[in-house]
Amino acid sequence: MSIYPYTYIHTYIRDKRIYVLYSLTFTRVIRKRSTEEFSCIPYIVALSNCLLYTWYGLPVVSYKWENFPVITINGLGIILELSFIFIYLWFAPTRGKIKAGTITTMVMVIFTVTAIISAFVFHDHHHRKVFVGTIGLVASVAMYAAPLVVVFAETSDNDKECGIYAVLFIFFLVLG
Repeated sequence: MSIYPYTYIHTYIRDKRIYVLYSLTFTRVIRKRSTEEFSCIPYIVALSNCLLYTWYGLPVVSYKWENFPVITINGLGIILELSFIFIYLWFAPTRGKIKAGTITTMVMVIFTVTAIISAFVFHDHHHRKVFVGTIGLVASVAMYAAPLVVVFAETSDNDKECGIYAVLFIFFLVLG
């Protein structure tokens, strides 16, 4: 019996639990009609991860449809992350809109450049997968590190030592 279907189902369920937590946050934003002090950076970084891995799973990069589960999970992630970003942009103050729009534009440019390079520079699936997979790996690490931006923002100048310990605790919690 192959472990592949189990891995697919487990990954799908784990990813959907994360989106349930996101939806609770954005239900609060919609109800209060304010983003309060929420940061949009983790959602934008997660969007970049979903974009890259959806591209990675498509037949342009991978061989035929060998990574179809990657496409389905991350394709749904693109839809959800874009909806979270649009909700954020709708309720954010002007300064937050500019910051989120700028970062989202940079993510889209990086994704577009990656897609163009992988499609036209590399002429076999192996090199395309290595190239897109390497950039996707960087995006994955950034996605799991993005909530630390919120931790750093929450600590004031007087609490930097406490903030560093909080970051180390989260770092070891994630890696452990």
